[in-house]
Amino acid sequence: MAYDIGFLGIEGIRTAVAWARLEGWNPGLNDAVPFAAEDPEGFLGLRVGGELAATISLVRYGASFAFLGFYICHPEFRGKGLGHALWNEALQRKPARCIGLDGVKAQQPSYRQSGFVLAHENIRHGGLKPGGYAQRHPALIDLSAADAAAIDRFEQRRRLFPAPRPRFLAEWLRHDALALRRDGEIVGYGVVRQCQEGWKVGPLFAENVGDAETILRGLLTKVPEGTFFLDTPGTNQAAVDLAVSLGLKPMFETARMYRGPAPEIDTAKVFGITTFELG
Repeated sequence: MAYDIGFLGIEGIRTAVAWARLEGWNPGLNDAVPFAAEDPEGFLGLRVGGELAATISLVRYGASFAFLGFYICHPEFRGKGLGHALWNEALQRKPARCIGLDGVKAQQPSYRQSGFVLAHENIRHGGLKPGGYAQRHPALIDLSAADAAAIDRFEQRRRLFPAPRPRFLAEWLRHDALALRRDGEIVGYGVVRQCQEGWKVGPLFAENVGDAETILRGLLTKVPEGTFFLDTPGTNQAAVDLAVSLGLKPMFETARMYRGPAPEIDTAKVFGITTFELG
């Protein structure tokens, strides 16, 4: 079957996000713009006769790290090898020293064939917002796009993300975002955004579980009654325990895998992953 592969513009990225919704991945309502911000050529599409048939993202954060996601083939085009062709093209076009992904556990053998190695499991927890979240701690401060550089430095200093991502953060911090400050220094922060279903908290980075809960409680003052979600690394038992203590239930798991030397992330301080799509 003849096909063409090329980079997706913002409308193509919006299509990929819409497909992710149909797959049950529950993306944010306004994810397309921040997802495109860090790497304008981070999304690829395969077209058959001018019609988009498959998508993939391989967003590069500098020269050393990239993250793979949105690997979706439209149902009408499945079983024809098109997704695999797009996968190979993405890895060839956008090489990086290390590539990460969050994939469903059933696909681990397939990812291993492409050189990916399991680092840890992630667990999505979901449930109703608990009561009693009307006030926030006085040490919490609102963040905006203007704080992207400071938050990026915080992430790199604490080994919370594998590479700088200032352009992504400049857009991500347009969502409701709070930082916890102690002795004039940021010691943690979190973001909450509205999704197709409910709200997702991510990232949630903190020095310890007490700080993480303080930030989380503050973020939930910005959320109406209803469902919210928190994606925790399985290696951080304190994060899992925090989610359970709030009445959240495990919904499904993904496998965090890396191809190339795995980054040294301090997952003990990661209480909520930013997104399964971009790391």
